[in-house]
Amino acid sequence: MTSTQPIWDDSVLPFQLDLADVRGRVARLDGALNAILGQHDYPPAIEALVAETALLTALIGQTIKLRWKLSLQVRGNGAARLVATDYYGPTEDGQPARIRAYASYDKDRLDPNAEPFSQIGEGYFAILIDQGEGMLPYQGITPISGKSLAECAASYFAQSEQIPTDFKLSYGRSQLPGRSEGWRAGGVMIQHMPKASPFAKDATGEGGLLAAADLVHGEDADHWNRATVLMQTAEEMELIGPNVTPDRLLYRLFHEESPRIYDRQPIVFGCSCSEEKVRNSLSIYSAKDIAHMTTEEGTVTADCQFCGAHYVLDPATVGFEGRGDAAVE
Repeated sequence: MTSTQPIWDDSVLPFQLDLADVRGRVARLDGALNAILGQHDYPPAIEALVAETALLTALIGQTIKLRWKLSLQVRGNGAARLVATDYYGPTEDGQPARIRAYASYDKDRLDPNAEPFSQIGEGYFAILIDQGEGMLPYQGITPISGKSLAECAASYFAQSEQIPTDFKLSYGRSQLPGRSEGWRAGGVMIQHMPKASPFAKDATGEGGLLAAADLVHGEDADHWNRATVLMQTAEEMELIGPNVTPDRLLYRLFHEESPRIYDRQPIVFGCSCSEEKVRNSLSIYSAKDIAHMTTEEGTVTADCQFCGAHYVLDPATVGFEGRGDAAVE
């Protein structure tokens, strides 16, 4: 971290609105986002999709008591085929969380004049939670809907979790005094935490999907509507700029709701790839398969799509037979 970088960058600040039964998070991504995007030479539309997805992942990941990893995947039939992120919870108290992301896209189909979200097309938005060895993984999927990935995430929580959820996000390239131009992202996430609405089963929204408004009624609806209206008044420079700290933003938005602020969670770019994991992934292949993967230089290579790490392995040491000189039929 440089001396000119605000201490609240690359962090998530949890909060609770005691008078509204609402919890939330404020996230800022700076160096971690630049590290993610710096691994690749993405077109602007793909950079924007990765930035939005990474910001959503930071906000969502911090709401869950993870033993290991939360993944967010956006898959579509458009030019932007896949955006994938991973959020690793801290391994110990006081340690940062880690985040990584990458995208797969069809360069020839990208429309430079179209909105980034429209490049996804039809597909699905998924959240996957892996709590580690001995625990069953969780996966929730909803269709791509709305006008942004933030709206897809809100729809996911309404449909899969029946938790009213809303977001206000901002992201893009900017330049702080004394620093080079780079990506910055900031956002607020709020969730209402009532019991599941008895009316939810009868509610329908766009495409038959539930929305947050379908899940809250009476006094809960009043509290929720007020919180969402207040959150949407957050300005772009309040979300990503250097002059408004997250705690000041929260008091500006929600001072009448008695905001309770918790400890800040730092986030860093981090990848879990390793040579051992590459070897494990190749252990399903026979010597014949490994021979087809062997380069002219006589090695087996693998690249990490998240961090760009390049692994070079001896073919005689990989595969379930563990011998590169086995007979090839």
